[in-house]
Amino acid sequence: MAGMVADSGGAGPRPLVRMAQADPSVFPCVRTAPEAVDGVAGALLSGEHNCYHTCVGLEPARRSIAQHLSHDLPYELSPDDVYLTSGCAQAIEIICSVLARPGANILLPRPGYGFYEARAVFNGMEARYFDLLPGKDWEVDIDSVQANANKNTVAMVIVNSGNPCGNVYSYEHLAKVAETARKLGIFVITDEVYAHLTFGERKFVPMGVFGAVAPVFTLGSISKRWAVPGWRLGWIVTNDPNGVFQKTKVVDSIKSYLDISTDPPTFVLGAIPNLLQNTKDEFLNKTTKILRETADITWEKLKGINAITYPSKPEGSMFLMVKLDLSCLQDIKDDMNFCCRLAKEELVAILPGCTVGYKNWLLDHCLPL
Repeated sequence: MAGMVADSGGAGPRPLVRMAQADPSVFPCVRTAPEAVDGVAGALLSGEHNCYHTCVGLEPARRSIAQHLSHDLPYELSPDDVYLTSGCAQAIEIICSVLARPGANILLPRPGYGFYEARAVFNGMEARYFDLLPGKDWEVDIDSVQANANKNTVAMVIVNSGNPCGNVYSYEHLAKVAETARKLGIFVITDEVYAHLTFGERKFVPMGVFGAVAPVFTLGSISKRWAVPGWRLGWIVTNDPNGVFQKTKVVDSIKSYLDISTDPPTFVLGAIPNLLQNTKDEFLNKTTKILRETADITWEKLKGINAITYPSKPEGSMFLMVKLDLSCLQDIKDDMNFCCRLAKEELVAILPGCTVGYKNWLLDHCLPL
């Protein structure tokens, strides 16, 4: 974006079109629920949430999150299964730190969210990659997982709804992932920041449904569904009916890490019960309706571009991946070159696929400009 100059040669400024943002709050049609605002205002006005809180988070907030997530599970979560973090980014940081040991490796999806690799490598773990299959709605390539795992593999990461692919995994496919993790003797880390932000035929199924097959860490936040990434409230949830995380003292490590880490704001924690319990379906349905409509528009427009091919229509999250056909373009070397030229010449910013591990692909959001 450094080459973007908003000057059209005396004809007035040209608009910068930013199509690679993951912050829904910057779009005028996406505003958080009134109940969320009321919850924060009430927490502040009460004078009861100006203090330090326990390292794992306020109990009423943890209880509300446990109840909220239990609606989709065949068992009940307790507040002790929930650990509150400063956004999902800190949840990723903590999980990578807790699982790290000399010689350990972690399996990451390709394409995928680069922060997992950054935190894993920072903690001395080797990042290994398994493929997602574009021709099969970006399903996990089970053979690739098995080929990359070894005795030093501690966990595999999946993202559902998919960032950056816009896919939504079926119950049957998640069952295969869980069984594969069980056979390999590894944990599953499931990133569900975009949980329930689905607008296709498939409905969201949490990986925690299969916690009895393989222990699952569920990472989530209020950032995307409530359009408040700046409130910095995320969580780690242990979906583990068999108590494996307790026996291996992983939960003790999480608590120890939280003792020495930054905490989310107390007044945001105080707002969580009101936010989760009182947000109306009208607000949640409006967000998915906007995503559905903009995804449909984007999909139809892409059909008229010869240099782009698309494996599958997005069904969830806020993104889609398309493949760049360099044979249709003159003087374009790769996806990075294409994106730099597009930014400089047309003031349109999109993300090159190489930044998520997929060279000569492009990443676009499905939000209204």
